[in-house]
Amino acid sequence: MRWCREFCVDVGEDRSIDLIDAGDWAGSRFGDRHFTFWETPDGTPVSMAAATSMVGGMVRVDPVYTPAHLRGRGYAGAVTVETSRAALAAGATDVVLFADPANLTSTALYQRLGYIPLTDFTGYGFSSAAPEAG
Repeated sequence: MRWCREFCVDVGEDRSIDLIDAGDWAGSRFGDRHFTFWETPDGTPVSMAAATSMVGGMVRVDPVYTPAHLRGRGYAGAVTVETSRAALAAGATDVVLFADPANLTSTALYQRLGYIPLTDFTGYGFSSAAPEAG
């Protein structure tokens, strides 16, 4: 849970942070994921990737996270490859992930691993509060 929270902080997902902090793991976007951890030979976890359950032959890899002090050592690439291979071995015909195009490091990594960019997305947040009378 701590690493998912740190991932949310890094990418600015305030709602997910609030749910994790409130102990609502099942209500967070991570509650239905299958996590893989990359470990050093002594068993220390150094990176993680998760995958959704397969739907219509598609699995989404999300999130991929390595704590800041462990980055740059190939751990994220290794855990992403393993998670992607596991999805394909389970019968997925499509394995997808979303990457921040502003993060050139992760975008280049995913392309080296064989992922290809298909399209760009923009996310918008809307408040449910009623507009103030004026």
